[in-house]
Parts: sequence; structure tokens; C-alpha cells
Amino acid sequence: MKFQVLDIIPYLTNPVTGRIVSPSDRFAQTIQVARRAEELGFDAYSVGERHAGRFLSSAPAVLLGAIAATTSRIRLQSGVTVLSLLDPIRVAEDYATIDQISRGRLDLTIGKGNEAQHFPLFGLLVEDQWELVAEKYELLRRLWRETGVTWSGEFRPPVVDITTLPRPYAGAPRVWHGSATTLASAALAAKWGDPLFTANAIQPRQNYSVLIEHYRDEYARNGHDPRFAYLGSGSGSTFLADTTQQAKEQYGPVYEAIVAATHVPGNNTPFRDIDHAVAEGPALVGSPQQVIDKILSYHQLFRHDLQSISLPTTVPFEQQLEILERFATEVIPTVRREAPTTLWGDDDPYGARPAFAGAQSADAAAAVTAASRPRVLA
Repeated sequence: MKFQVLDIIPYLTNPVTGRIVSPSDRFAQTIQVARRAEELGFDAYSVGERHAGRFLSSAPAVLLGAIAATTSRIRLQSGVTVLSLLDPIRVAEDYATIDQISRGRLDLTIGKGNEAQHFPLFGLLVEDQWELVAEKYELLRRLWRETGVTWSGEFRPPVVDITTLPRPYAGAPRVWHGSATTLASAALAAKWGDPLFTANAIQPRQNYSVLIEHYRDEYARNGHDPRFAYLGSGSGSTFLADTTQQAKEQYGPVYEAIVAATHVPGNNTPFRDIDHAVAEGPALVGSPQQVIDKILSYHQLFRHDLQSISLPTTVPFEQQLEILERFATEVIPTVRREAPTTLWGDDDPYGARPAFAGAQSADAAAAVTAASRPRVLA
């Protein structure tokens, strides 16, 4: 299994201590965690995107550019790029720039976003969210794969003979599709033969299992090579201590206060207390062995390739770094051994795409497409 650290950059007061970190310090911490994650051997670092609520992640491309300039091996992901809101031409330009700065380390994750309040901010209708992301992704794919693109659609003016610059580092970057609760994103990923990233952060695991099976069924129905049906999985909060009881005692008051204060439709977890969250929810809270067992239990059901974790950003930063290091040294080695994957390895065309891996894949996207037998897309 591969491992990613995700920061959607919450801007929250610690509900127990009343402490809040300034925006400038939060951004500095995000960059510092990315560098430390690289040092500890994590495979990827992801920055989220939010335009409503108490988050500082409204400009993820800026942060990813800063991280790209200060790291050399860790892969860079978005989690998610809210393509339903954005102009595909701008997305193609911004993220190709990150791909060039990082010398091929970019993996984009797109989605409609799970915050209904952001659509009015951009003059869009929430009822168009699925059509928006599907149409915009169709254009984005072409912009990264072709030059002289001519295209027309419903939600933006036509483009005629457009070639976006810069071009990506080595063919189109891999694009994942993020899905929190619905089947539409899973179906879109399967239609194009792209990997799926399930949020797995709020709902019971059975809900995500249904979504994953739908993705795999549709992926096969569209005739794509099953070797590249990669799956990523998110998680709830991550908090490690010597024993699970200590972890619950230390983090439980913070977790329960944040949950009690969250009343956003679609983002309300049924796991309202720490005991329920640890026993049945996706929170990675407990001893290292407890967390290992939970990840492997999810892997038995999901068969996922990439595990994402999020640090508890309201606790002191030094404690966050300690949790990150303990996860890298006490959790990752066992899970890697017990749940191997070909993602970003020798059998994955994207494995050799970045400069640090030898830049031996001139166009990984073309290699994946050539290996598939896609049917005519409706």
C-alpha cells in the first residue's frame, strides 16, 4: 500500500483550549509537514480545496507550487480540485505549472466538491454539479493530451484551436476522481478508465463499499485494463498514542467537540463520540496496532492501493509531527508488507514518470490508454 497525507487546511479553534493558529502559521505548517512527510517516506502529499466554511484551502495550486519547490521526491496531489467550479483552461495551466516545477510528480484529483454553499459563490447552480464536472473534465483531458483543441459545450464558451502552456511534464498527469457519498463520480472515473479516491471520512464503511463495487463494475463494463483500476481511501482523524485508551482520552474531547459543532448537510458523521468512532468509524485513533488492524480491515473490504491520513490540526504542531513520525515508523511498514500494490511501481506507467524515478515514461497516460480496450463511450 502507498500512503498520502492530506490537509484540507481547516481554520478551527481547538474547542478545548480555545487556541487557534494564524493563517500565515497554518500555511507554514502545511509546507513543513509536506517536507517532513517526504523525509519519513510517505508517497504523496495532498492539499484540499474549499471555498465555503472555515478552511484556508481556497488556493491549493499556490500551496502545491510552494511544496513542489521545496521537495524533490514526494508526489503531489489535490484533494480535491473542485473542477465543477473552475475553468478547465485555468486548471490545465495551473496544474501543468506544478507538474513542471515538480518535474512530473503531480497526480490531480478532481470532483464536484461536497460543499453545496460554494456553487452560488461562483454563480453556478447546485443542480448542475454533475453535468458541470463531467463536461469540464472532458475538456481538461483534451487540453492535456492534445494541441490545437477545438471544443464546445453547455457551460462555457467554445474554444477554437487552443494549446495551453505550459504543457505537462511528460504527457497528461494521472487524474483521480474523488467521491464522498454518490455513485456519479465513481461512474465518471470508470467511464474514462481513471482511478477512484473514496473519501471514507464520514459514513459507515458499507456505504463506501457500495460505491467501490459500482466503480469496479462500471470500469469492467467500459472495457478498461483492470490493472489500472487503482483505488484510494481517505480516513477520519489520525491520532496515535501508546494505547488506544490513551488516544481516546487525549483526543476524544477535541473530536467530540468538533463533531458537536459541525452541522453541515452531507458532512455530518454518524459517529458522534470517540468510542463509536474508534470501534466502527473511519477514524485512525488508537495505538499503532489498533490503527494497523483498522487499515487492514478496510483493505480486506475495499482492496485499496492508497491510504490517506489527515493530522489533527487543532492539537499543538509538535504533537502533529510526533503522530506523523509514529505513523511512518510504527504503522506504514506493516501495512506495506501485508497489503502490496503496483501503484507507482514498476508495473505502473506512472511509476517512472517523475524525474526522481528516472523520467523513463515519456507519456504515461498514452501507455495506460494503449493497454485498455475501451468501448465506445456514450
